[in-house]
Amino acid sequence: MTAPTPPDPPFVPGLDLARALYEEVVRPILAQTRPGLCHAAALIGAGSEVLGLDTARSADHDWGPRLQLFLAPDDARRHGPDLHRLFAERLPAQVRGWSTHYRRTGDPHDPVSHLAPADGPVDHRVTVHDLPGWLADRLGPPAAAWADAAPSAAGPSATDWLALPQQRLAEVTGGAVLHDGPGTLTAARARLRWYPDQVWRYLLACQWQRLAQEEAFVGRCAETGDELGAAVTTARLVRDLMRLTFLMSRRYAPYGKWLGSAFARLDAAPALAPALRAALAAPDPAAREHHLCDAYEAAARLHDALALTEPLDPSRRRYHGRPYLVLHADRFARALQRTVTEPELRHRPLTGSVDQWADSTDLLAHPDAVRATVTALGPSD
Repeated sequence: MTAPTPPDPPFVPGLDLARALYEEVVRPILAQTRPGLCHAAALIGAGSEVLGLDTARSADHDWGPRLQLFLAPDDARRHGPDLHRLFAERLPAQVRGWSTHYRRTGDPHDPVSHLAPADGPVDHRVTVHDLPGWLADRLGPPAAAWADAAPSAAGPSATDWLALPQQRLAEVTGGAVLHDGPGTLTAARARLRWYPDQVWRYLLACQWQRLAQEEAFVGRCAETGDELGAAVTTARLVRDLMRLTFLMSRRYAPYGKWLGSAFARLDAAPALAPALRAALAAPDPAAREHHLCDAYEAAARLHDALALTEPLDPSRRRYHGRPYLVLHADRFARALQRTVTEPELRHRPLTGSVDQWADSTDLLAHPDAVRATVTALGPSD
């Protein structure tokens, strides 16, 4: 008879597990076996815990006590394999009641890892990297130079920024740095904390332009009796308004799974959330239009509060000669576009960054392809 699976221990947020793993286990092992080894330790990159959004459900795959160690490139090559073996032999079986042993089933239809009781050496997730290589893998080859802590080091170009999905930026700048002896990880994260002013203005203009492209379609669909089309377009506009609010709040927007959870944490969310929810649940075209326009006007007031352009009238209005009420979001796009003076951005079309025109995870996971496409969308010479 198969023994019942023991229940999971009480849930501990992944960032707390990472801190306990480093302070109670990894740091003492390094101090004893590699005294003086300059390193940084962090939990950043992929994972709901990096965004502070993990729950007990997260424990079912690719979650548990884990962290990254960042060494100088030569040290990573010299010590990385030995450290992996050392931690396999010396890590405890559990931290805060949670196993440190990750097991894969071998099933190609179940490629994730699951925590399991340790039986011998621990298949752990204390991974060793050099920072330039890790950044290049996550963000693309140009990112390797951003690990340079020197104040004179060149930062990302405008095109570099446009090729960075916000989800990846949230992963690299989120999480927790547990120790940073060299200081390079902290410096790289500071460089990536938010867009440069000119890039930010350009992205805001592009996001308003997205709204302008579809804001009249809700009324037109409803007029033809296409309630499904009106509902789908409404949902697209709600998503674009949420992402616009992230930009105006100077916060990176995560991908779809966490968009609503992260949106609820924004200081500006209460100004828009009731209207957005009501628009999605509206029982008829008139109610849908009313609630969407409430959300448009709230977003317009947030724009005016930023004082990036001259004040713009936030009130709803007819769409040219048609009876649909809209904001005419292109007014905001044009006003912002006039404030963009950076040569690399001034003559670009209002297509924006990669995740303003693409949301395929399979595309966004390929930095080289993304960079090539962003370059192709730029102004011709």
